[in-house]
Amino acid sequence: MNKNNPEILAGPIVRHSSPTELNFWLVTDAACEIELQLFSDHTQCLLQKVLVEDGQEHQQIRLGHHCVMHLLKFKPDHPLPENTLIQYDLLLGQKKSPISKRVEGLCYPNQSRPGFVLSSRIDNLLHGSCRKPHHPSEDGLLQVDKVLEDTQTTPGHRPALLMLSGDQVYADDVSGPMLVAIHQLIEKLGLFDEHWQGTQTSCSQQLFKDANCYYQRDALLPADKVSQKMLERLFVGARKPIFTASGAHNHLITFSEMLAMYLLVWSPECWQWIDLEAGEQRIPLKHRARYRQEMAVIKKFGANLKQIRRALAHIPSYMIFDDHDVTDDWNLSRSWEESAYGHPFSKRIIGNALLAYFLCQGWGNKPENYTELLTQTLPHFTKQGIEEHDQLVDVLLDWELWHYHLDTKPKLIVLDTRTHRWRSESKAAKPSGLMDWESLTELQQQLIGEDAVIMVSPAPVFGVKLIEVVQRIFTFFGKALLVDAENWMAHPGAANVLLNIFRHHKTPPHFVILSGDVHYSFVYNVTLRFRKHSPEILQITASGIKNTFPEGLLRWFDRINRWLFASRSPLNYFTKRRRMLVKRRQPENTDGVLLNQSGIGQVLLNEDYEKIRVRILSSKGTIEFK
Repeated sequence: MNKNNPEILAGPIVRHSSPTELNFWLVTDAACEIELQLFSDHTQCLLQKVLVEDGQEHQQIRLGHHCVMHLLKFKPDHPLPENTLIQYDLLLGQKKSPISKRVEGLCYPNQSRPGFVLSSRIDNLLHGSCRKPHHPSEDGLLQVDKVLEDTQTTPGHRPALLMLSGDQVYADDVSGPMLVAIHQLIEKLGLFDEHWQGTQTSCSQQLFKDANCYYQRDALLPADKVSQKMLERLFVGARKPIFTASGAHNHLITFSEMLAMYLLVWSPECWQWIDLEAGEQRIPLKHRARYRQEMAVIKKFGANLKQIRRALAHIPSYMIFDDHDVTDDWNLSRSWEESAYGHPFSKRIIGNALLAYFLCQGWGNKPENYTELLTQTLPHFTKQGIEEHDQLVDVLLDWELWHYHLDTKPKLIVLDTRTHRWRSESKAAKPSGLMDWESLTELQQQLIGEDAVIMVSPAPVFGVKLIEVVQRIFTFFGKALLVDAENWMAHPGAANVLLNIFRHHKTPPHFVILSGDVHYSFVYNVTLRFRKHSPEILQITASGIKNTFPEGLLRWFDRINRWLFASRSPLNYFTKRRRMLVKRRQPENTDGVLLNQSGIGQVLLNEDYEKIRVRILSSKGTIEFK
């Protein structure tokens, strides 16, 4: 490990970017000075500046003996050019080693440095959610790389941004080989140990050495009455007759596990130290066949990470959490919250996941939103490890500004549908609303005066009605957790307030809603019934990036839903959205309206917002929604 010439472990990832601000994220094996260079499309040097480590331009956070995270924020003296390729380089350490030369495959053909485009308006964007490494489908982020390679010489055709709307990692559904890789990386980088309360296994080293560490983590959780209630709700992937169960037998627990997961899903460098075959010796005999099957998928996943890392180095990326970034059913109901936050062990696990989200995802969305949070959290990170870990978790759980907006054209508003829940007062087990009254009121204020808005909701606002009905039935019988009854219509208060926002006379006339979560893709055009000048609402659900829905079950849902809830069906009058006219767009060359295919969504807008084009890009080709 060389401080003079540090090794890059992950990144660079281009985060929030505009003519007046650039942000980069990367991880190295040692602390170091970083110099930023910017070049115009014709390789003319626009600037060359050492980013001062003063808390404003360059934050360095030590996360292990050989692991340092860098948060880079640069504000130029003069606005940077728009709609043209800007190349950049990061010079690391005393040797000023350029990252463009150090990282193999970082640049596209015929380019000497990575680059990005600052678009004057969002007329082309990519979006998606749900990227599970051990799912056997193709990784949709490969299509991001393909789009960027195809448009490297035509900046005007490049997407303005990549929007990742949830489940960028699966902390609660981890394959055995991925968990083995995580532990090997923790040891190699010396990621810090951790201690906790509430269970007999009270530190990370004990956890890693325990015979139940792989595929049997539920046995490590506490067994008293209160914690057993927590165990049932948080970790045991309850039998779900409609939706596939979450595989909580390898649920990530420590902060070091969460951090290592991010390094392993975004960049290929860390895989050079991974030996999955050797790790098989730790797997209980009864799980080894499954381990070998998952290992083949994980190896293929790792083999594609050079292209993924290259893509993320060339396009401004924005993110928001959904449930699996932390844990399945995160804050689904008041009773779940009472059980999970009422036990120190489960509270620690949730806090660790949220801390990892903040450092690896949240900060880069709009860094000025997190100035105070960084001030509160950074003192807990020392050269020896994290101090006062429980207090740090409390800081993360108390933070309320995970949502954000960008003053782009059109305005981009990203919703936090996880930490501002509208909890049921009548029955603790009922699903909470995805946003409470206060946050929905704040949303309405953000919308006033806008001609058009792109709104990102991790869960679809207008879902598949039949599936929502099934979830409602299970909720009636007190089994909301079994079917993940998390949809906007599940809570009367949240549903009515949101639908009233769409009906308000000051609502923007053009809405584009981006969503994911459900592991299939569909597109709805929505208008108000009985109103002459209705807002035009286009909802685009693109899911998953690397995940799909059970094929046979989805076909039946699709077919029955079209029979029962056609646009003119009288059954619509019994739903909360009865004042809405929902027209489904048809994916080309398919029989139904629900597309069950991993990939990435692309949205092409024009200035008058007519004839917005929507497509899913995958390894099987491009599918347009007509």
